[in-house]
Amino acid sequence: MIFICVRWPVKPEHADRWPELTADFTAATRAEPGNLFFSWSRDLEDPHTYVLIEAFAEDAAEAHVNSDHFRRAQAELPLYLQRTPQVRNTVLPGDQWDDLTEFRVR
Repeated sequence: MIFICVRWPVKPEHADRWPELTADFTAATRAEPGNLFFSWSRDLEDPHTYVLIEAFAEDAAEAHVNSDHFRRAQAELPLYLQRTPQVRNTVLPGDQWDDLTEFRVR
């Protein structure tokens, strides 16, 4: 799978509305056949930053970045940002989450 983590620095005046502003993009991406997960979190130390963790089947990435909803997001979402988002991505084996055995719940 292609594993992607993005830090989105949202302008303070839009930070509380970010889930609403990205709702259509989120729903459309989650509905893509190759999407494995697409999950937003708010940074606890910087409430103006959201972290997006997403993954796609390796053969699905091109369809994602060429989709209409991705192109709409490219045009619209930067209007609400302080600066360009930062990203890390890599290819990982498998397509699932693994247990964090160091913190096993018994």
